[in-house]
Amino acid sequence: MDIRHSHGSDIQVVRANHDDASDLVAIGGMHSVQVLLTTPTSCKVIANFHLGCRITAIAWSSRCTSPSSADEWSIELAAAGAHFGLFHLTKSHDDSEMIFPFGGGLSGHHGKVNDMAFCGGQSQDSWRYVATVSDDKMLMVWDLFPAVPGMRTRETNFPGASQDPEDPPPRSQPTAYVIGFPHPLTTVCSHPTTSREFLIADSRGSIFLTDWRSDPDENEQVSWRNSSVIELVEPRALADSISGSSARWGGCVAWRRDSVDIIGAVYGTKFSLWDISKLQGGKPAVTGSSFPEGGTKFRYVLVVLTFELVSLKLTSWCPTHHEYFAVSTNSPLKGANINVHNTGHILAQPTTFTVASRPLYVRDFDFIAERGIPRIAAAAGRDVVIFNIGVES
Repeated sequence: MDIRHSHGSDIQVVRANHDDASDLVAIGGMHSVQVLLTTPTSCKVIANFHLGCRITAIAWSSRCTSPSSADEWSIELAAAGAHFGLFHLTKSHDDSEMIFPFGGGLSGHHGKVNDMAFCGGQSQDSWRYVATVSDDKMLMVWDLFPAVPGMRTRETNFPGASQDPEDPPPRSQPTAYVIGFPHPLTTVCSHPTTSREFLIADSRGSIFLTDWRSDPDENEQVSWRNSSVIELVEPRALADSISGSSARWGGCVAWRRDSVDIIGAVYGTKFSLWDISKLQGGKPAVTGSSFPEGGTKFRYVLVVLTFELVSLKLTSWCPTHHEYFAVSTNSPLKGANINVHNTGHILAQPTTFTVASRPLYVRDFDFIAERGIPRIAAAAGRDVVIFNIGVES
């Protein structure tokens, strides 16, 4: 059963919570961010943050609890606006929506913020630091709760902490650590196993595994390599960008959450997969075709269970040994479509799911991380559609 929710304006961003609050999905439109509580048959809005600008990126903090699992629930996320400003958004079960703007003016980005991600790992860093990437070629890692002399510590200086409601603690502005790159940046990813690295993709086919905690002043090699531990390349995209024949699609990268070594990306008409435990000069281990019109978003499925893709019903595929990923396009030529691929049969035709008919297209989508048959939340026009990609086998 498909679930459909109308946001009221064109949806720009969709992000599912990939941590404990896995039934929460955030959507960003032309003026606001909504948080949806999903079930197998329905969804409802539990928070609505009016920001007054078009949303360009959303990221979930690890410090979230769903209403389905606790009476004293709370949510925390970050968002970016088209005016290059950033917002820290929080809401608890007994309080209204709180919006804390930061990163504006001279202290922040000077180009569109294309993506953002909270730090990985399992410590407090996973809600303290959030990374943003932009058309201005900058990676900025923001400390949301910097320690300031004379103020309360960062452990108590956040919404939801125990405090006197008549005397709320002052909130200092977040500070940023900045790393520059040669070209506009399109994607940033973190991984639950590490708090040191971010995965960064640029618009010309290069992917960087960046150790943002390294000190470039202590290591000359780190300085000229933008703190990058590993650099990968999509040869076709890089060649097209150098020759000037690249199309408008900027590329998107994803990091498989159950394996720190597996990375996937889409650039133009091709998708690519890397296994960084077996580097081949930075070239992908596997490449294949996505959409002839060009792919724009790449996502890995978050759980691997016994299921069959809806339109394939191939029971001979063992789901415990195959991985699924999905690619979308922003071309409306054939409607709002998402292709789901199986890496065990990489040359096989993908399974195509149609979210809406022409002239709509999938602006963004994400896998929902709940156990069971994998579900996708996809935005087309003013609606987000949540649907299963398989049936029980």
